[in-house]
Amino acid sequence: MRIIGGIAGGRLLATPKGLTVRPTPDLVRQAVFNSLGPAVEETDVLDLFSGTGALGLEFLSRGARSVLSVELSSKHARFIRDNVRSLGLPVAAHELRVQEALGAVRQLARTDRRFDFIVADPPFGPKTAKERSTSLSQQLLDLPEVRSLLRVGGRLVLGHARRDQVSVGSEWKSLRVLEHGDSTFRILEADAPVSPGPVPLGDSGAQAL
Repeated sequence: MRIIGGIAGGRLLATPKGLTVRPTPDLVRQAVFNSLGPAVEETDVLDLFSGTGALGLEFLSRGARSVLSVELSSKHARFIRDNVRSLGLPVAAHELRVQEALGAVRQLARTDRRFDFIVADPPFGPKTAKERSTSLSQQLLDLPEVRSLLRVGGRLVLGHARRDQVSVGSEWKSLRVLEHGDSTFRILEADAPVSPGPVPLGDSGAQAL
């Protein structure tokens, strides 16, 4: 695993051993960022289901203004934090939350935080047969708060298994679909903004690292 482009291009990422995380392959990330081009520069990015942090840190390497990584595993989160430092990426431009991704989306939607990109490559779901997908990718697509977190013209970059036929509703405009092996990435734009609900009181649910 390595950063492909930008100030840390060619540098290796430290990743957890074993099968507890599925990194987004280099070739898939290259195809995604070739499609996005210079549009990633000076943007605010929300990286959900961060895993190794490869997608979010690629944005940071290529000139994103800020990246917020959300990862449930504290072990994996430490790798993300250490990679930011070892790769020489701007530490002040990176924020890390140890938190469940869908809960983080709901919480963030009730703040004034907004993003130019939301990127997510969740764990793959099972093969979709005749029933509607129940994968994390589908759940993210169905969550109205996702659209409310995007600025006008903002994009959702969503990965899922090719065998998982997720349903993209009319509230999303499909800009591009990229496929490689068993991986599919969709670049989507919200057709209409969604207003967030009231700001809740109480614990944020995020764990400091």
